[in-house]
Amino acid sequence: MSEDVGRVFDIQKFCLHDGPGIRTVVFLKGCPMGCAWCSNPGSRKLEVLQIRSTELPGLTAPDSRDYTVDEVVQTCLQDVAFYEESGGGVTLSGGEAMVQHRFSIRLLRALKDHGLHTAIETTGYASEPIFGRILGLVDLLIMDVKHWDPAKHREWTTVGNELPLTNLSAAMAAGGDVLVRIPVIPGVNNSIEDAVEFSRLLLPRGVREVQLLPFHQYGERKYDLLGWDYRMAGVPALHEEDLVDYIAAFAENGVRAYV
Repeated sequence: MSEDVGRVFDIQKFCLHDGPGIRTVVFLKGCPMGCAWCSNPGSRKLEVLQIRSTELPGLTAPDSRDYTVDEVVQTCLQDVAFYEESGGGVTLSGGEAMVQHRFSIRLLRALKDHGLHTAIETTGYASEPIFGRILGLVDLLIMDVKHWDPAKHREWTTVGNELPLTNLSAAMAAGGDVLVRIPVIPGVNNSIEDAVEFSRLLLPRGVREVQLLPFHQYGERKYDLLGWDYRMAGVPALHEEDLVDYIAAFAENGVRAYV
């Protein structure tokens, strides 16, 4: 992909959970991880995929299309009034937006030229130079930490956690606005021991609070439409009331956790 063109599988307006205020979220294709619980499985691959139609059996439709930087910027600028009133802006997500780093850098610069608040939701799995360049262009870094144990991280995401943790340490040292999130997945990282170990991992890096993302099944249907197996099929969703002891374990170890 060129720096002027990016492959986008969705642009969602009026989002409230991807940074402060009302936001437009740009979802880019491509991800270096293969998380078993991924709710956007098609985003793992950079190439355009064909998805089965839910209304017309036998027909398929592309899951994404290519946008120029200007096309995305103009779409985002349609809601400037809402950003200004709510303290919102634009968030890059995915997939992993750092996979298409040349496009993401150009896009973030263009958004900043228009005075927009910028954020990125990231796995942190990117080379240190790329991570550093993008970190310098966002007002808020939202980073998921998926497992504290390198072997378990590899088992459930297909890659280790060493690079993301190196980048998290760099982001915390830089002193910018960083939000750390933990997707809480049954049988993967939802035990009391996991909460304790997450705390031990994050505190030395300067992380004193985390947002928990309870497991849900919103993406299950997408696997079927892609014709892919879903490793988490039948696993019950988690709710805030299921995490009371988990949150308490974080608190006992010096980290504020919230849903």
